[in-house]
Amino acid sequence: MPVDVTMERFEELVGDALDGLPPEIAAMLDNVVIIVDDGHIPGLLGLYQGTPHTARAQYGYMNMPDQITIFRKALCQRAWTETDLVRDVRVTVVHELGHHMGLDDARLHELGYG
Repeated sequence: MPVDVTMERFEELVGDALDGLPPEIAAMLDNVVIIVDDGHIPGLLGLYQGTPHTARAQYGYMNMPDQITIFRKALCQRAWTETDLVRDVRVTVVHELGHHMGLDDARLHELGYG
């Protein structure tokens, strides 16, 4: 049976994943909003919306904040234990941050964050 954690606990897991980022990556998050959403879009565990770092220079200095959404229900439905959920949340957070840094799905899969 899939694991189900409260929204509060899930937000803690997302926070733990962000806290575990190397400082050089965490420094790139100054213009990113992380949202935990209880809904879900079929086939998605997370969603990045914004302008990747690699494309920012062409759009000028002022950019709206990027948004990363992490879908609680979708991640809970695929995890059978909280240990699985912790791992899946971390992978999803890093995957979406990878998009923020300009990496595509193929490269993220190569790096183990697919």
